Amino acid sequence: MCGIVGYIGSKSAGEVILDGLHRLEYRGYDSAGIAVVLNGKLEIRRSVGKLNQLNKVLESRPLKGSIGIGHTRWATHGRPCEENAHPHTDCKDKIVVVHNGIIENYLELKNKLISGGHRFKSETDTEIIVHLIEKHFSGNLLNATQKALSEVRGAYALGVICTDDPDHIIAARQDAPLIIGLGEDENFIASDIPALLPYTRKMIFLEEGDIAELRRNKVRIFDKKKKEVKRQVKNITWDRVQAEKGGFKHFMLKEIYEQPQAIRETFLGRLNPEKGVTYLKEEIKIADSFLKSMSKIYIVACGTSYHAGLVGKFLFENLSLIPAEVDIASEFRYRCPVLDRNALTIIISQSGETADTIAALRLAKKNKCNTLAICNVMGSTASREADNVLYTRCGPEIGVASTKAFTGQLTVLYLLALDWAIKRKTLTAKKRKEIIDNFWEVPSKVSEILKKDKEISSLAKEFTAKRDFLYLGRNLNYPIALEGALKLKEISYIHAEGYPAGEMKHGPIALIDEDMPVMVIATRSKIYEKVLSNIEEARARGGTIIALATEGDKEIKAKTEHQIYLPHLDELFSPLLNVIPMQLFAYYMAVFLGCDVDQPRNLAKSVTVE
Repeated sequence: MCGIVGYIGSKSAGEVILDGLHRLEYRGYDSAGIAVVLNGKLEIRRSVGKLNQLNKVLESRPLKGSIGIGHTRWATHGRPCEENAHPHTDCKDKIVVVHNGIIENYLELKNKLISGGHRFKSETDTEIIVHLIEKHFSGNLLNATQKALSEVRGAYALGVICTDDPDHIIAARQDAPLIIGLGEDENFIASDIPALLPYTRKMIFLEEGDIAELRRNKVRIFDKKKKEVKRQVKNITWDRVQAEKGGFKHFMLKEIYEQPQAIRETFLGRLNPEKGVTYLKEEIKIADSFLKSMSKIYIVACGTSYHAGLVGKFLFENLSLIPAEVDIASEFRYRCPVLDRNALTIIISQSGETADTIAALRLAKKNKCNTLAICNVMGSTASREADNVLYTRCGPEIGVASTKAFTGQLTVLYLLALDWAIKRKTLTAKKRKEIIDNFWEVPSKVSEILKKDKEISSLAKEFTAKRDFLYLGRNLNYPIALEGALKLKEISYIHAEGYPAGEMKHGPIALIDEDMPVMVIATRSKIYEKVLSNIEEARARGGTIIALATEGDKEIKAKTEHQIYLPHLDELFSPLLNVIPMQLFAYYMAVFLGCDVDQPRNLAKSVTVE
């Protein structure tokens, strides 16, 4: 959940690390710190709050030195304060560590270390690691780190430096992401790609249990058995501008506007509108014989990815005719699911590092269930551990509230359901061609909706005094109602509930009055008339209705106070269109209320702890 950056080279380590931390601040922002080695001594600067506070500290007390590590924190153990901010040092202030993850046996280890004379300065689990390294240190930092980690149980991504064994950084990972960036007479570590894009495109994704030793002109990697290994160097093609705001006020708005491109790039090379087929066999190795006999699909995810999974259930059952069930990952792993070897478990995670989702993946594999990961980050834990992986091609998503990652996930689910429908012969050739033609139009239709930005902004401004919202949808669009409500809650801190419109009479209708606006997805569909009845029921209770409607729908205008008209497209693809105005509505509500859109309180981008 936290951000790590490390540098060794000839540049100012403090400047490089601070720049990288700014690009990773979406991973945590309750405290931050940097440590460098200079003339045989450690120099450390830390602060509470966002990185602008650390900037102020460095302005008054600059850091010199060309080797260092830094950290931006999202607290798991110990309150946000300077004492608990990373980096953490040993008793003699010679060894310093930054850490992302959770050490499960830290209390047991802490008691032993205290008995051995070690003095602790913080409430964090991280400090255990640096004292363990100190205990084992006899001149070789790599060996000491390996021995220390053999005692640790839990998740970690680490950066370690030492005054008594200088000129290199030790990095290690277990169940938490960490990458190495390769430069010319300089090398880097980081939790995520954006931190390193200004400096290098050549990156190595460490694997579980790896420990690396970085020098200015050399990198050595050792696996969990302490055997030196070679890991693949990947060239990252993301444009540096992708990781910056690109002229938009917030990353979230920029990423909302990137959705036509993200959707298009996710299906390019996988979808052929002329031949009417999808090409996924080069990416996933699932035998046609298995697809034809597949008994069930388990879809497991958290948050926004869970909502994508709910849409996926409709797609697999309606197109591919495969039964599907959707689980929240944190519930799936503890409910003892009856996993079928003839089934497939699909896990969905933007980062590929979500702790509960990774645990669900491992549970499925343990039970010999085939697995497939849908994620956005190449080299992530999910992408390496799943039997198969399909990447969304959304580029870095910096805003905490997911937007383009969600539509990218939906796009991959459409591709899968369509591909499997073709292979299982559950669609006629005519229907298949019709679906693919509509699919190909999605990016241009999304672009049309984005032109309504000002209209949606004006509408949002009218509702900023409201503190409760109800979101209603049916069939394929019930999950989109959930997602719309989640977006409003996440970034504007307004209470919102998403419901299937048909369930309104079973409780939520009691909440509706003149102070409860109701956002209704009422685009043209096979259950359009039923949605109109739900609108009438809400109006009869005094509710103010905001309707998402299809262009040319005159009937809806007579029944609702506010309408957002969307271009026509086959109902099957309506989720990809209907979510866009909901994202914009939530965004502008948050902006008008003065909320921190990109970094909403209490949330972080990648939830890598349980």
